[in-house]
Parts: sequence; C-alpha cells; structure tokens
Amino acid sequence: MLSYHVRDVFTDRAFAGNPLAIVLDADGLTDAQMQTIAAEFNLSETIFVMAPANPDHDAAVRIFLPRAEIPFAGHPVIGCALHLSGGRDGLIALECQAGLVEVRIVDGTAELTAPVLPRMVAGDVTTGDAAAALGLGASDIGFGGHAPCRAEAGPGFVFVPLRDIAALERARPSGDAFAALTAGLGKLYAFAPDGGGFRARMFAPEMGIPEDPATGSATVTLAAPLLAAGALHEGENAFALRQGVEMGRPSDLGLRIDVADGALTRVRVSGRSAPVASGRIAIPSM
Repeated sequence: MLSYHVRDVFTDRAFAGNPLAIVLDADGLTDAQMQTIAAEFNLSETIFVMAPANPDHDAAVRIFLPRAEIPFAGHPVIGCALHLSGGRDGLIALECQAGLVEVRIVDGTAELTAPVLPRMVAGDVTTGDAAAALGLGASDIGFGGHAPCRAEAGPGFVFVPLRDIAALERARPSGDAFAALTAGLGKLYAFAPDGGGFRARMFAPEMGIPEDPATGSATVTLAAPLLAAGALHEGENAFALRQGVEMGRPSDLGLRIDVADGALTRVRVSGRSAPVASGRIAIPSM
C-alpha cells in the first residue's frame, strides 16, 4: 500500500480549486502502475513523488492525467511543493520530466518558475474554426489584439480569446470541430478579459478532462500569446486569473511575466492550496 494525500490547489479552502492526488514513495512503480493509479483517482492530475536524482533537490516527480503522462503541470507542482514544505517558508526543488522546477513558498503561497519559456507554435487557427470548436459565433472570438493561436511550454494548447465573460460562459467543446482544432494537442484554453486580468476555461475531453478547474501550465503558456498580442510591456507584468467558476470550483492564479528587449525571460505562476484527504492505496499488480 502507498500513502497518498489529496489537496485542492489554487484556493485557500477545501472543496474549491483543482483537486490533486499526491502519491508518496512511488520509486518502485512502473509507468503502467502509475497510469492505473491516476485513472483510479480520476482527477485532472496525479503526482507521484520519488527520491531525487540530485540529493540537493527535494524530490523527483512524475505527473499523470487519467489517460496520459505529461512533462509539467502547474497545479500538481504547486500542491506537491506546499505538501512537502510542511507549512514552512522556503524553496522546494522538484525534478520534473520537463526539467527542474523551483517553487518558492512565502506565507502559504507557492510560486513556481516555469522550467521552459513559452513559445508560439506554427499553424493558423482561424476565427471560424475556433468558434465552431466551442459552439460559438465568429463575433465571440477575439478582443483587442488577441487572436486564436497555438503555444507551448512543455505541454501545448490551442488558445482562444473570447470577447467577454458571457461568451466564455456559453463555450462548450463541440464534437468533431473541437477534435479537429485540437488535433495533436488535445487541449484548448479559452480566456476573456476580467478587470485587469482574465477569466479562463480549459477543455481536454480526449485526455479524460472534460473541463479543468485550474490549469497552471496553460497559465504559464499564456505568456506567449499575450506577448504576441502586444499585451506585455518591458519589465515585470502581473495578472490575476480566475478559472473553474462555471464548474463551481473557483480557482485563483497569479501570473508574473518578465520581458526584456521584447522577449520573455521568466514566467511564474502562484497559488495556495488546502488539504482535503489522506489515506493508502493498493499497488496495482501488473
């Protein structure tokens, strides 16, 4: 049997934010066993904690969706770091498949520095295709200098800006049109202006996530579309993001983006988490 803990991430209270399963002492598990356990929890992500390759680091981790492994994700890293910190301020270093991720914890808020800088991905995303994928009209797509696009920072996403929160609330993945638009990526992040920040939704039904309450990796990657849209200035840019509202799982994420000479130099995402459950789970025999 393995020990596990469940935390709600990007919230300061239980039963909000994005649930995360943290499985400890996972060194002896095979890929198939990890995937089976992640499918059993059936949360958007499960993180497995192992001994680090470098003893100066706190842990090595692997992150699984219900149907696939991913190299990096924000909410598992934030939640795992807060769990491993034991409530203490300081720096937690986690060896992810995407690279070393450092998480600084201050007064219960954890901020990670993305291991890979976001970049735009080639390939046009038309307004018509974006609208069809979300069951919306063409007039719902875009605001300011923002246009649909693809970007990645480890995981990749289709980004679809929507003109307002009303359009965001109406958005629904739409069958074949959604599958065609997200082919090869599987994930779509829609966002709309909300005060000085953004409200967002993330859909990945083909990966076992009909909708995600909070997506740290997409929040990191959003830096590339924001830069392309001319929405960032030199120096530090800070945004507050809200996700999961339509699911009844409100999540609050902080995004800080450093820009120098017109290029991204550092991207950080922050949030809090709350413990929900703990227990033991059997090791699959396979």
